[in-house]
Amino acid sequence: MEYLITQKLKEIDFKINSDKSDIKIVEDILSEINHYSELEQEKVVNLQIALSEALLNAIVHGNKENREKFVYINIIYEKKYICIEVRDEGKGFDLNSLPNPTDDENLYKEHGRGIFIMKSLVDEFKCSASDKGTKYTLIVKQDK
Repeated sequence: MEYLITQKLKEIDFKINSDKSDIKIVEDILSEINHYSELEQEKVVNLQIALSEALLNAIVHGNKENREKFVYINIIYEKKYICIEVRDEGKGFDLNSLPNPTDDENLYKEHGRGIFIMKSLVDEFKCSASDKGTKYTLIVKQDK
């Protein structure tokens, strides 16, 4: 699948299947957008990592890898910022009930660090959940 991204395009809205291999499609689109932004390379790399975590959470935890469900992605970008929303069709969860991944008893657990990683890598992180799914918002901005 090929995508043509032009400078005039400021918003991209699309969906992918609940398949981990489709994460590459979104990463490729973000790479194309990066050509038109003025963000520092470190911020872009951090956003790519956070985006991969959000997509993985949506596919695995939200949609339970059910290929009949989709992950919806909205990317809004300008030269000085990129905002990405990732939304799944799962049942949502209570963000406050997540254990702290830095607590000693959680350090070696296989799961539980995705939200922590996303929060630490972007300038702004939001997560909202309902019985209709979970939405992650990732924002990076150019340093002043």
